[in-house]
Amino acid sequence: MTPTRGYHHGDLRRALLDAAVEVIGESGPAALSLRDLARRAGVSHAAPAHHFRDKAGLLTALAVQGFDLLADRLRRAGDDLLEAGVAYVDFAVRHRAHFEVMFRPDLYRADDPEVRAASTRAGDVLRERVAGLSARDGGPGDPGRDSLAAWSIVHGFATLWLAGALPDRLGGDPREAARVVIRRLFE
Repeated sequence: MTPTRGYHHGDLRRALLDAAVEVIGESGPAALSLRDLARRAGVSHAAPAHHFRDKAGLLTALAVQGFDLLADRLRRAGDDLLEAGVAYVDFAVRHRAHFEVMFRPDLYRADDPEVRAASTRAGDVLRERVAGLSARDGGPGDPGRDSLAAWSIVHGFATLWLAGALPDRLGGDPREAARVVIRRLFE
């Protein structure tokens, strides 16, 4: 029996998403093809289309998964905005393939209701942390602007870290390096 015929895959959707993470981690999102994912999963080349229809559909599911993972990471960081920023950077490093897709809406269906909901969940957690900081500082602040500033800083740091563009003096631990840099905002 060949691996592509007569084989029942237990959770093909999950296997294809896992294979996509692997491919993107190796070569970036441009290298992704459903045919290659099918080969890696040991199924017919038409099988991925049953779950995702096309490459954009698969990347949409990967973006949803990524935003949900990010929201969970930010929640687990607690109410501390600094630790939420560190969690964001840690997420980017540990889930690089998701990170590379999530913020490239040209790769997936950005208007998909699941993507919008997952993105909103992640953004809401960040906005809550920023609003909590403003309330503790006694200032009215502007939660929208403050959230955008916080996101821009941690996203920029994460992107620079992943590109290898940060100075060596920050060390090799992205969490500690992020903590040092983000803490400067509170001084």
